Amino acid sequence: MKKKNLRPAGIAAAALAAVLALSGCGSTSAASSTENNPYGLIQPGTIRVASLGDSKPYTFADASGNFTGFDVELFKDVAHRAGVDNVVFTGQDFSGLLAAVANGQFDAGVAAIGITDKRKETVDFSDGYLAGYLTVITTKTSGITNVDGLAGKRLGVVQGTLQEAYAVKNFTSASLVRFPDNNTAIAAVNSGTVDAHFLDYEAAKAYEDQHGLVSAADIPSFDAPAGFAVAKGKTAFKEALNKGLAAAMEDGTWKKLYQKWFPGSPMPKQYLPKAEQTASASPAPSK
Repeated sequence: MKKKNLRPAGIAAAALAAVLALSGCGSTSAASSTENNPYGLIQPGTIRVASLGDSKPYTFADASGNFTGFDVELFKDVAHRAGVDNVVFTGQDFSGLLAAVANGQFDAGVAAIGITDKRKETVDFSDGYLAGYLTVITTKTSGITNVDGLAGKRLGVVQGTLQEAYAVKNFTSASLVRFPDNNTAIAAVNSGTVDAHFLDYEAAKAYEDQHGLVSAADIPSFDAPAGFAVAKGKTAFKEALNKGLAAAMEDGTWKKLYQKWFPGSPMPKQYLPKAEQTASASPAPSK
């Protein structure tokens, strides 16, 4: 029995059919992947967050090791509105936090991170949700009572923060000592290794109460509101966070969390429900 030989046209048709079948499978797989993981998360259904474990009242680990604070509760609320309830926070040194988000180790950075043009070269940011004051904290016996008293003194700053950038620009007569986190810097103040530490207003209040330290200066700095950091190109994720933030502000969730974590502090009116944005107020702090 003779074997049937396929004509060239038949061979071409068969090849085309095979190619179409393969491309169809690829398209279906891509569509399925996008449907199951619309935000391009490292693990579908889970948001991995780089944060700080010692930055009260924004982000910190409690006695059980669980992350809590204003930023933590707000981000979890926003993530829920975006359809994701499994949010995993991991403590990082602030100096490497944005790089870790940019290179895909984490889906987001959440730690009262001030939005600056320089930082936007590394990551994208959500809309802002905090803005505020910076504080020089010192011992009662240091003799530092204002920013002029920093001349010739050793001033602690956390590397990579807005406070470091501000101090480099404005405290040129002070000797800056860089630390990985606030706890290490405050220990240095208490031991006399540095004369003062420059940090955000709300965190300073907690350290004053805990260690008997005092504020030498509260400095307004409103040009870099805090936002959630995400890797560049994660447009759908950023848009979902912005939508959730807007909803949390409009329905009063942001206000309730602010009153819980910053009792007695001035409230920035731009984050209140539109109906309440008639009263004047001063912003609160960012890193």
